Amino acid sequence: MHLEIGEPDFATPEHIRLAAKKALDAGQTHYCDPQGVLELREAIADKVSAMRHVVVDPADVVVTPGLRPILFYGALMTLDRGDEGIYFDPAFAAFPSVIDFAGAKPVAVPLRGENGFRLDVEALRAAITPRTRLITLNSPHNPTGGVLDASDLEAIADLAVERDFMVLSDETYEEIYYDEKPRSVIEFPRLRDRSIVMSGFSKTYCMTGWRLGYAILPHGMAEAFTRLAANSVTCSTTFVQYAAIEALRGPQDCVASMVAEFRRRRDVLVEGLNRIPGITCHKPAGAFYAFADVSGIGIPDTELADVLLEDGGVATLAGSSFGEQGRGYLRLSYTNSLENILKALDRVERVVSALPVARGA
Repeated sequence: MHLEIGEPDFATPEHIRLAAKKALDAGQTHYCDPQGVLELREAIADKVSAMRHVVVDPADVVVTPGLRPILFYGALMTLDRGDEGIYFDPAFAAFPSVIDFAGAKPVAVPLRGENGFRLDVEALRAAITPRTRLITLNSPHNPTGGVLDASDLEAIADLAVERDFMVLSDETYEEIYYDEKPRSVIEFPRLRDRSIVMSGFSKTYCMTGWRLGYAILPHGMAEAFTRLAANSVTCSTTFVQYAAIEALRGPQDCVASMVAEFRRRRDVLVEGLNRIPGITCHKPAGAFYAFADVSGIGIPDTELADVLLEDGGVATLAGSSFGEQGRGYLRLSYTNSLENILKALDRVERVVSALPVARGA
C-alpha cells in the first residue's frame, strides 16, 4: 500500500493530453525560447494576476523542466560562499541541499509539532544574522500540510526589509487546500521585488512526469535566470508547454474534483490514524500529506516505517528524513484510493498492536 509517494494518483486530464497530441502533430518538437514559450508565459501571468490580484508581466516569468532547476538557480543567484540560507525544519530535503550546493550554510528554523508546526516568528528572527541572504518557504507545506497565513507573511516581509534578504517561495501546492485559500508572497508589495515564486503543473494538473514548472521573478532578474536555464537544460519540452497552456486556459473542474476527493481521503486517514493507540495526527490544511506523531508507539520513526513496510506492506516515510523536527513522525500521503487507505489503516493498526509482543519475543 503506497502511502509514501508525493504525487497525485489521478491521470492527467484528457483535454491536456489531447493538447499535447495536437502540439506533436503540429510539429512542436523543436527547441524553443529557453525562457519559455511566450503564449505559456502569458497564460501563467494571466492566471497568477487573476488569482493573486496583482499584475504579473510575462517578461518576469521563466519556464523550467520541473521546480528543481528553480531551486538551484535561485540559490545560485542569491547566495555566495560564506552566506547563510534559512529553511524551516521539517523540510523537503532539496531546500537545505541547494543552500549547501551554492556554498552557503543551511540554517534550520524549527517548526515544532507541539505548536502545530506553525511559524515561530521569534525563532526566525533569532536565526537571522548579517550573513543571511535567503529564506526558503513552502506553503502549503510538505510534509506537514501547514499553511502560512497573512500575519506570517507580513512578519516575513518586515524582516526581509529590515534585514535585507531574498525569499524563495515554493507554492506548488497552491491549489490543493481545504479551508481558506493560501496566500502568496507575491501579494505583499514589500516582498514583490525580494521574492522568487515557483509553482508548476505537477500537483495541480497531475503532470508529475511531464516535468514543467515556472518561476515568477523580480523585475530584471529573468534574463540572468534564463541564461542559467539555457546553459543547463537548454529549454523546457516544447509540446509539453503547449499542453500546459491548455491546462491553464481550459476547464478547471478537474482540479476541483481532485481536491474534493483528497479532502474525503484526508478526513478518513486522519480519523483512522487518531483511533490507533500511540498515534496522533492533526488535520492538514493543504497539500496531500498526513504528518502523524508516532512517538507514543515507543520506537524510532525509521524503525516503525521499516516494520510497517516489512510486516504490514504499508510504505510510509519516516519524519526524520525531513529533518530533526520530524523525528517521531511519519508522513503518509493520501494519493491512493480510499479503499486502499482503509486497508492500509487496518494493516497499520494490526502491526502496531502486535509490536509489544513482537519486541518482547
